[in-house]
Amino acid sequence: MHIDHTTLRTDHLEETKDFFIRVFDLVEGPRPISIAKAIPGHWLYWKDAPLVHLIPSSFYHDRNGNAPAEAIDHTAFFMEDYDSFKQRLIDLKIKFSPMDLPDMGERRIFLRTPTGILLETVFRGE
Repeated sequence: MHIDHTTLRTDHLEETKDFFIRVFDLVEGPRPISIAKAIPGHWLYWKDAPLVHLIPSSFYHDRNGNAPAEAIDHTAFFMEDYDSFKQRLIDLKIKFSPMDLPDMGERRIFLRTPTGILLETVFRGE
């Protein structure tokens, strides 16, 4: 397991995107069709990996304004054995939301810690 990507919420999408491109030499790359249709934003790549995802503060999780505008939205962990991990969550009675991205060959599971922090798990080629 390793960290796959981090998603940042911002009210300044273009400025934040340009910052990561200038400072870290990242390049803007493609996003899965289903995500691009539903969520505005940018994916910034290092080599072939979409390392930083940017989304507008007002769009994604807390639309009532209770969350800080500039914040880490979630961190994603690259993992193996989707079915086993999904069963573990079921056994532990942890609520989760699956997301399949066939155009990227990925399956994802979103879950929250007991205190509400959003986590994502990414499984490729399963």
